[in-house]
Amino acid sequence: MFFLQDQTAFTFSGVLVLGTLGMLFMAVMLVSIVVFHQRKVIRFNKKIQKMEEERQQMLLRASIQFQEEERQRIAADLHDDAGPLLATARLYLNENLIHQEPATQLQSIFSAKQIIDDSIQLIRNISHSLMPPTLKNFGLEAAVKDLFEKINGSGVINASARFHDNRQRLNDEQELLVFRIVQELVTNIIKHSSAGFIHLTQNAQGNIVYFRIHHDGRGILQRDFDKMEHNSAGLGLKNIQSRIRVLKGKIFFEIDNTHTYYKVTIEVPREPIK
Repeated sequence: MFFLQDQTAFTFSGVLVLGTLGMLFMAVMLVSIVVFHQRKVIRFNKKIQKMEEERQQMLLRASIQFQEEERQRIAADLHDDAGPLLATARLYLNENLIHQEPATQLQSIFSAKQIIDDSIQLIRNISHSLMPPTLKNFGLEAAVKDLFEKINGSGVINASARFHDNRQRLNDEQELLVFRIVQELVTNIIKHSSAGFIHLTQNAQGNIVYFRIHHDGRGILQRDFDKMEHNSAGLGLKNIQSRIRVLKGKIFFEIDNTHTYYKVTIEVPREPIK
């Protein structure tokens, strides 16, 4: 009888030990799985962070490249066009001018004046390309409407723009950046989409200003923009994203549910750029 009790106690103890070991094993396995998962998540987050850093560097390089190309273009315009004009004007106004006949002097002065006027107009055109006069003098709404009126006046494409809430304007730097983005988008649409119409609307909600461009040509979706943005050939798109980043805004490429037109939405916060 005592033997049976000892055997039962031993069996119970063995089961208890095995159960405890099993639970301990399961606990160790669970902890191992959790640790493995956490390490996997950490590696994934580091990879995402690295990709984001690379993307930001790419945008920064695109912005710097764009600025450098602008500087080179301006330098080339001044060197190739303004430089020779001013050098020619100087020839007419050399020290021998006082020894010439009065009629010849007047003709030389008149020719030099014409050349100087041409130089002034050239420099003014370069200045206008940097800051369109309509934008500088009257603001973004007037500049955008002027751009779309010129496009519409060509008779090739039906273009229009309407601002619904522009009582509180963006600051000057933001307006210039938005105008350049709109210019780039509109140029791409005209060149590549074969659109019959292009329409821009502006409105605001709270602290966000929305600019939406609709067109009925061939367009791209957000996934296409994200893919092309990482393509070295897509400098124009990188410039758009660089400007969006400076604006601390967002840009979305979509197609409507009926697949009849494409829409590009630009979101810009009203806060001044720090």
